[in-house]
Amino acid sequence: MAILELHGITKRFPGVTALQEISFGIEEGEVHALVGENGAGKSTLVKILAGAVRPDAGTVLYLGHPVAFREPQDAIQQGISTIHQELHLAPHLSAAENIFLGRYPLTRRVTIDWPQLYRDAEAVLGRLGVTLDVRQRVRDLSIAQRQVIEIAKALVHESRVLILDEPSAVLGRHDLRLLFGVLAALKAHGTTIVYISHRLEEVFEIADRVTVLRDGRRVGTRPVQELTVVGLVQMMTGRSLEELWPVRQHQVGEVALEIRGLSRGQVFRDVSLQVRSGEIVGLAGKVGSGRTEVVRAIFGADAVDAGEILVFGRAAAIRSPWAAVRYGIGLVPEDRKIQGLLQNRPLVENISLTNLGRFIGAGFLRLGQEARAVLALVRALNIRAAGLGQLVKYLSGGNQQKAVLAKWLNSDCRILIFDEPTRGIDVGAKVEIYGLIERLAAEGRAILMISSEITEILGMADRIIVMRAGMIAGTLTRREATENRSAFDALLDG
Repeated sequence: MAILELHGITKRFPGVTALQEISFGIEEGEVHALVGENGAGKSTLVKILAGAVRPDAGTVLYLGHPVAFREPQDAIQQGISTIHQELHLAPHLSAAENIFLGRYPLTRRVTIDWPQLYRDAEAVLGRLGVTLDVRQRVRDLSIAQRQVIEIAKALVHESRVLILDEPSAVLGRHDLRLLFGVLAALKAHGTTIVYISHRLEEVFEIADRVTVLRDGRRVGTRPVQELTVVGLVQMMTGRSLEELWPVRQHQVGEVALEIRGLSRGQVFRDVSLQVRSGEIVGLAGKVGSGRTEVVRAIFGADAVDAGEILVFGRAAAIRSPWAAVRYGIGLVPEDRKIQGLLQNRPLVENISLTNLGRFIGAGFLRLGQEARAVLALVRALNIRAAGLGQLVKYLSGGNQQKAVLAKWLNSDCRILIFDEPTRGIDVGAKVEIYGLIERLAAEGRAILMISSEITEILGMADRIIVMRAGMIAGTLTRREATENRSAFDALLDG
């Protein structure tokens, strides 16, 4: 039985049709994945189901009856809750206070019954199979734990349908396991889950059926067991999976970056590696293996206790990110929004900032020269924006990632470190990023790339260095890792 049905849903915004006659049903108690590239219409459809946007045409049926939500509270009262990427929690309040916000149990004296509140919060979390200190403030919880608090809030509202919009975009593997465990508990209790994600492996792991959107239209709705990754990618993009990986054109040259015996407390120990000009080296490992911490140390963001960094054969004293940039090293961080960009500043400033001196003459910033240089990079990287003055926060994830890359190309960095280069972006944008990385390697730049997506590492890297428990566990060529996956997995898992 369909708990939600969409019939002919259409939504237009000035100059664009976001959704065109979308029709499909969501069965009660299933996990229904919604996938598509950026601009496919996923976010607009979620907003309609959440009551944040009203369709221009079409009908939504809930439990067999037409519904027209005027605001999100209408959807919540009907039993449909949405958990967005930006969580709506009060960070200074405890987990228990957030779960029952506005519904606190009261004593006879009409004061908050704190013991009862804590017991009730623990009971709700118990239904999700989660144990945590409900007295702890939300700001002190991990991202995954905060998501669990949002889900617990939905249970308090007795939600029958839970919509999760890109919940895994900021989660590591350990936190992802916590989230999947919670979703399994919800499904066991009959809750219907609508799951939006760019990570296709998640769709195959947790979803029963999947609906694919492309350019505002529904391509199809299929049971997951009838699909393969190849087929799903083709539905989403109109391209085959083989077209994801660029044609390899780069030639490996001299050693550009070398680290010897790099150590930092118990975080990582005696790490040594080399990256050559024109080479793409993958740094693989599970969350907590020390991958990100090593590249932060190379970039001068974190101090080290021992070890040496060499750039083109010469010892480099890198004690700050600016020192790294002077040595020609750029870092595209895993959190581009916080660590990579100034969200409330325009695109032109974000790109020119790393080498602003080249645009200054007689003590003045030459705006025309700056704009021309930035525009050349925007065109070269195919950054899609309304203009150079557009605030970066309004760019798509893929275009934000390209903006981070552009600022390092503005500084002519010869060594580029990518930490999760395609996190939170769709398949089409991934193809562009892969092509750019290959192009940079073909230009002779040295590339060190971290990725949690094994297929990405295998598809892009010439060599793969595996980290485990803060140390180098082994090194494989791309061919060795591809042809002997069991050996590769053994290095990852120990």
